[in-house]
Amino acid sequence: MNDTEFMNQAEALLLGVERHCDRINENTDADIDNQRVGGMVTLVFANRSQIVINLQKPLHEVWLASRSGGYHYRHDGLAWVDTKGKGNFWAQLSADATAQAGFPLDFSS
Repeated sequence: MNDTEFMNQAEALLLGVERHCDRINENTDADIDNQRVGGMVTLVFANRSQIVINLQKPLHEVWLASRSGGYHYRHDGLAWVDTKGKGNFWAQLSADATAQAGFPLDFSS
């Protein structure tokens, strides 16, 4: 994957996160505040806990940091997968958002 392809896929991912937050806020009481600054999106939950998603352009990775830990993802041509084989981005984001919100949240792509 070249730099342009990475940026296209990564920007689509960040936009997807923002759209999912909007959908979740419209359909639940989650009240997730999502803030984007450049290549980073911060999700802030009602209990003030956060999930941070940021682009690591030189590595062609997207990093996710939450209460459960930090995760690195690379696009495999089909999806964003964990570099240590622990699943995909959307599943981890859904699990972490659910844990931090205190009720089920679905960020599936």
